[in-house]
Amino acid sequence: MNSPLKTINPAVAAQDTNHPPVLAMLHTVPGLVAGMETLAAGTVPGLRVLHYVDESLLQDTIATGTTPGHVRRRLVNYARYAEESGAQALLVSCSSIGEAATAAADFVSIPVLRIDTPMAELAVLSGERIGVLATLSATLGPTTRLVQDSAKRQNKTPTITAKIVDGAFPALRAGDRAMHDSLVLATFSELAAQCDVIVLAQASMARVIEHTEDKAGRPIVLASPDSGMTQLSTVFA
Repeated sequence: MNSPLKTINPAVAAQDTNHPPVLAMLHTVPGLVAGMETLAAGTVPGLRVLHYVDESLLQDTIATGTTPGHVRRRLVNYARYAEESGAQALLVSCSSIGEAATAAADFVSIPVLRIDTPMAELAVLSGERIGVLATLSATLGPTTRLVQDSAKRQNKTPTITAKIVDGAFPALRAGDRAMHDSLVLATFSELAAQCDVIVLAQASMARVIEHTEDKAGRPIVLASPDSGMTQLSTVFA
């Protein structure tokens, strides 16, 4: 079973430079590091962030279509390393390995947080027709199941429509962000008429939200980075 959340008062910690609050983050996309640190620091004053970047966790998950055993074992090792390094929590920013993050929490005494958990909870609160948009099938399944689990906890039965944005991830991997964003927005427009709320399953998709704001009658659009940081207030209370 998961251990109770450990807490630290950030106001007190900020006064003691020898013992600042510490958060570890595990990323599979290097480009997310700077933005995630800015968001975390804005949520918890005086926060020190330790970043672990391992692209192979995502690459191996994509290759098998699910989270393989060796990736799950390595995630447990990252959680243990975060604990040994003095972090009060490990936040996993990759939704594709989110289910492995949940499982890893049983092996450490610090919370292991999924970046997309608050987003899923908010999606269920926000509408009865929920769209899940992803650029990877390896992400679509875990995020959809997370929304389904959130619905069960809230005793709700929303209609969930899951859709892949074909070609977007290869474009992003090739460095063509404009093509990635264009493909995401095109699929978003197809899904918008069917939904009250749309979840952008991957943190790398978050920046397209600003391009949906001028669309009349658009559904609520949720991304994981901003909402994901809200759970830090529980850990660092």
